[in-house]
Amino acid sequence: MPKPTPRSVANLKSKILNPSLTSHFEVEMNFPGPVRELIGSEQEKLMLSCSEASLPGSQLTTLEQTYDRTGVTEKFAYRRQFDDRIDLTFYVDSNYYLPIRVFEKWISFIMNEEVPDQDLRDPDYHYRAKYPDSYRMDGMKITKFERDYRNTLEYEFVKVFPLSISSMPVSYDASSLLKCSVSLSYIRYIVKDSGNQRTPQFNLRPSDQARLNSAAFAGGLANLAVDAITGNDFLGDVAGGVVGALTFLR
Repeated sequence: MPKPTPRSVANLKSKILNPSLTSHFEVEMNFPGPVRELIGSEQEKLMLSCSEASLPGSQLTTLEQTYDRTGVTEKFAYRRQFDDRIDLTFYVDSNYYLPIRVFEKWISFIMNEEVPDQDLRDPDYHYRAKYPDSYRMDGMKITKFERDYRNTLEYEFVKVFPLSISSMPVSYDASSLLKCSVSLSYIRYIVKDSGNQRTPQFNLRPSDQARLNSAAFAGGLANLAVDAITGNDFLGDVAGGVVGALTFLR
């Protein structure tokens, strides 16, 4: 049986102390024609006002087989099933109430509410939805990135349209930010992984490169020496960093 592998504090720090943060993301949407006309040049403002989103999930649908082998129950995947919706939350601006107007316009467009000579207040009014290809959009994306903008993970959604706009309570109690939450339907998503991009290369002079090499060598020796004397990896890391910095700045 293999034994646990000893790891230094520096090794653990380099592997697990760089977590991804939830506050770095971007939403991009492509709206149908009438909705796009309403937004005009304000589309970027609408996308920046998206304060909450969800990275989607999926699962495999399986068939269960119990009679092929005695005492064995097996499952076989036959389909990938995606979440039925994605929720987005927007801050509502005080100038135009843009998120509310945009998604109300989109739903109204889907249900043909803007047909001339029709009164929505008429008790006999009836709804007749448009053909799906006219109101569903492609090209909606949620991009997850980090503070250094080096790594990105992009989710692209297919055939998107709004399902609901959540109610937004208002009150005479203490004021808070008004938010508009929208649920959107889609048929599937595609994950595009940019991978780890290369760190920009800096052109160092030979003298600077020599100093950098010397600092790394001196810091490594100090790290090993303090580790051997004290048995404390953390103190070794600190000593190595200090000696390396002093050597480079000398």
